[in-house]
Amino acid sequence: MDLTALLDRLARVDPTDRPFLSLYVDKRPDNTGRQHWAPIVRKEVNERARSFGERTAARAAYEADAARALTWLESTPPSAPGVAVFACEAAGVFEGVELEAPVETELVVGRGPHLYPLARLLDQWRRYAVVVADTRHARVFVVALGTIRARGEIESDKVKHQAQGGWAQARYQRHVENFQREHVKELVELLERVVREEEIERVLLATDEVALPMIRDALPKMLAERVVEISGLDLTSSEAEILNETLEIAHREDERDDAERLGRALDAYRAGGLGMIGVAGVMAALDNGQVHELFLVADPSRLEGQDGVATAATLVTKARQTAARVSFLDDAALLAEAGGVAARLRFRLQKRAA
Repeated sequence: MDLTALLDRLARVDPTDRPFLSLYVDKRPDNTGRQHWAPIVRKEVNERARSFGERTAARAAYEADAARALTWLESTPPSAPGVAVFACEAAGVFEGVELEAPVETELVVGRGPHLYPLARLLDQWRRYAVVVADTRHARVFVVALGTIRARGEIESDKVKHQAQGGWAQARYQRHVENFQREHVKELVELLERVVREEEIERVLLATDEVALPMIRDALPKMLAERVVEISGLDLTSSEAEILNETLEIAHREDERDDAERLGRALDAYRAGGLGMIGVAGVMAALDNGQVHELFLVADPSRLEGQDGVATAATLVTKARQTAARVSFLDDAALLAEAGGVAARLRFRLQKRAA
């Protein structure tokens, strides 16, 4: 399932006067291979039921949605490390999704879906591409939610070496160079298609010293801006090795980019431009559809105000309702002076003349 599409679909759900159940479950087994989520979740579900009056419509609706959610949970394969269920019959919503990455077990009951953990998961495990190539062979992978899958492979016919001299050797060398350029062209075309179809923002490139300058020269600006050159991988590397070698690199590059974009937003705010800080200011900008990107401290308890978790959830929902990007920052110090939240704006509202 496309989790970004699910996030946006749920963000558009109107609040309801019946309980809306959002349940995230960590289904990873312990070191003995056993899962323990079921009794924990059932206990939590039953305790929440007591918060509604007996024989009330709200309790009946909650129990029906909870029963359906538990039935779905029990039917999911044990291999899924995490799952999320969103249920409210009154709102016409029942969404169950298996997650390739773990989440903390959490049950939230409110008037609408609780989307903070889902948005945080997508930001933590951003999709990126990996290219491993030389002048004759190339493999392209996409990593999403901590899993890797092959997206394409190019293997060109080998050019046999011919021991010749003079003009014959020069012609042969031109033939080899043309062959290599055609190989690189095919790779770039494949990569362009993958980046477009998968909405990739980061491409990690592992290649040798012969192919590297050729690939650099062939990359259009759109791809060149996304490429990060890496080492330590070659065409003999397994998918598991590629995944293990690139996860930390991609995360580090994401953190660096986030800090740079946040810095520009803070500079814009100080200059009276397209930036905003603080819960009140950013919330108002979200209501006006002004926010292009929302920056949130990853630990919602660091947000200014009394209930940081609820505030963070509201900010995330409003951001996705207006197609604003949401980026979470692990380094709370970067947002400390901004009350834990900042935004890049699409536009500023015109001040009315007195």
